[in-house]
Amino acid sequence: MNKILGLSEGFHDAGATLIQNSKILSATHAERISRVKNDRWLHHSQIAEADTTAFYEKDWLKRTRQIYARQPYAKPRIKTDVSFYHHQSHAAAGFYTSKFDECNILVVDAIGEWDTISIWKAWVEKGPLGKKRPHMKKIKSFKYPYSIGLFYSAITKYIGLKPMEDEYITMGMAGYGDPTDSLLMENILKNVNCHKGLPDLPELRHISKENMAASAQSVIERELTKLVLNHCPSRNLVMMGGVALNCVANSKIAGLGKNIWIMPNPGDCGSSLGAAALAYGKKLKWIDPYLGTDIKNDIKIKEVVKHLIDHSYCGIANGRSEFGPRALGNRSLIADPRRDIKDTINQVKRRQRFRPFGPAILEEYADEYFKGPMNEYMQFVAKAKHDYKSVTHVDGTSRVQIVKPDCKSVIRPILEEWYEKTGCPMLLNTSLNIKGQPMVDTWEDALAFQKEYNVKVF
Repeated sequence: MNKILGLSEGFHDAGATLIQNSKILSATHAERISRVKNDRWLHHSQIAEADTTAFYEKDWLKRTRQIYARQPYAKPRIKTDVSFYHHQSHAAAGFYTSKFDECNILVVDAIGEWDTISIWKAWVEKGPLGKKRPHMKKIKSFKYPYSIGLFYSAITKYIGLKPMEDEYITMGMAGYGDPTDSLLMENILKNVNCHKGLPDLPELRHISKENMAASAQSVIERELTKLVLNHCPSRNLVMMGGVALNCVANSKIAGLGKNIWIMPNPGDCGSSLGAAALAYGKKLKWIDPYLGTDIKNDIKIKEVVKHLIDHSYCGIANGRSEFGPRALGNRSLIADPRRDIKDTINQVKRRQRFRPFGPAILEEYADEYFKGPMNEYMQFVAKAKHDYKSVTHVDGTSRVQIVKPDCKSVIRPILEEWYEKTGCPMLLNTSLNIKGQPMVDTWEDALAFQKEYNVKVF
């Protein structure tokens, strides 16, 4: 059966996904190969042989918006057989990997060609001989320059962080502030083109970075909730686009009683999967996000746990790398959450001291230690019911990774051995990288990381 290669490049975080029949054979980030953070261009090794190649957006339509906005133009370097609309690829990456036969899809990002928000109705049509055909119909969209994603990126830039990269730091900083200026932030979102950042308004100058982050976070939570309440009547909801990485906002939406699916790579890199799925025309068999480079070392679980007990932390680079921005056990830096180790790990990773860490926990014990929405992909925050401060943010929440018994990652047997030795069912889990650098991908990367930063990697 034909192989289909989906591609995304030209803006940021380029990616490639190869599928055959309904199986995802591989899905990779360009940055992990080139070692250039958020690399916008595909690496030649990602261009696998395929019968059909599909691109994630309509370049000609994007160009019309760039001309309107007086932006520079970066033409894609690879010729493909077929292309789809930017938000259509986002939506398909979510729906075609979901278990839903009927749902709404909410796509929110910085910008596509012109769309910045789109809402879809999706369903599966059952045909003769049991064949199923997915359908998506866009029912509402919001156009540039109004953009929740551009607004949040502008806030990120204003408080001294890197836009299109550090928005998750803004989300973390929000926990230290008060949303005292939400009305001002709402007026900016609705009335200011934030594409080049925030204007130098006098009323902004007195606001602390923490309160600005908290106010902006409050606004996007409110706006996203309104979108769901007003336009997404289905109990099943797929969320995609870069804003779907805001796990605090996701938790507010989960509180509305929705069944939520967010493909673990909801941003532009993940849209390479959406483009491939659209070209295939049928739903895919989603198993897990371990779809990248494979490291086949014979890892010794008991040695890992002994090292953790003796030294508190170590790196894990084993199995196929994760497709998406979050390490889920195969390219992770793990640590003993019982110890006051947050500052140490932030120092190792060269991160700001206020930055929080999440836990990976055996599914059997998750409800004993946390209350609230949780899943395998760290996409929500839950209230902590324990005293382990290393994996608890200042607001009392944690971004939890549930590790199920059938999880293919090596993190499952490590957690089982760790629990047997310590009685603690969780470990601090963060990505195996230094701030501003891509995650470790190959074993050569892992050895270089171990040597450069004096962190034992298994």
